[in-house]
Order: sequence, then C-alpha cells, then structure tokens
Amino acid sequence: MNEDTFNMSVRGFLKKVGVHSQRQIEETVAAGLANGKLHGNETLPIKMTLTFEGMSKPLSFEDNIRLD
Repeated sequence: MNEDTFNMSVRGFLKKVGVHSQRQIEETVAAGLANGKLHGNETLPIKMTLTFEGMSKPLSFEDNIRLD
C-alpha cells in the first residue's frame, strides 16, 4: 500500500463529506426557519453514519447542533 496515495485519498473523501454535509445542514436549518418548524433557539440532535463496503458494522457519530 502506498501511504501517501492512501492519505491523500482519505483526505479528499473527508473534505468532500465535510463540505457537502455542512451545506446540507445549513440548507436544512434555513428551510426549517423559513417554514416555521424551527425558531432559531433549538439544539438539534444530529447523527452521521459511515458505511464502508466490507465492514461488518457501520460507524455512527452523534452530536448536537446548537442554533443559539
């Protein structure tokens, strides 16, 4: 295995996930505020699941996003 190739590939994937995830979160919150489902003072639970082909169990990450 080429460590440099592997590390660059992982970093590229994480950058893509980070950028797209942040954009989706921002759009979802903006839509919730616009349609009145959110008031801007909530703490929103969030969960992300990473599935890797061939792994026996997906990895899940949970946290809260505070709006105020």
